[in-house]
Amino acid sequence: MNIQECMSKDVKIASPDQSIRDAAQTMKEIDAGFLPVGENDRLVGMITDRDIALRGVGAGKGPDTPIRDVMSKEVLYCFEDESIETVSQKMAKQQVRRMPVLNRDKRLVGIISLGDISQQDGSGCAEALSSISSPGGQHVQH
Repeated sequence: MNIQECMSKDVKIASPDQSIRDAAQTMKEIDAGFLPVGENDRLVGMITDRDIALRGVGAGKGPDTPIRDVMSKEVLYCFEDESIETVSQKMAKQQVRRMPVLNRDKRLVGIISLGDISQQDGSGCAEALSSISSPGGQHVQH
């Protein structure tokens, strides 16, 4: 089965000129922790809630800071005609839980998440998740 058969097709795209406040509000509205960032019909980056927290607020930047100042410019992606197994392996290798999906013209056509994959192929998802979620350091709550 190809990724295009199980990906989410309704994707919100942020502009690099929008504020991180706008990005956070959109994330809240769609209940997501990241947004693809597009400019001139091309994917130019990704912004996550972590980018906003660490590169934005944690670095002393205000809510009107442009997305381009805190976004991740390296975009890890897959193609819509790739198999679930191939994409699961790619997600595991790159240690990501979601990826933008492009067509072969490199236009954004969807988003794939471990949740989407798990709906179709539990074993691929389990393999990807085991590589992505490795034990971390000590966590302390006071």
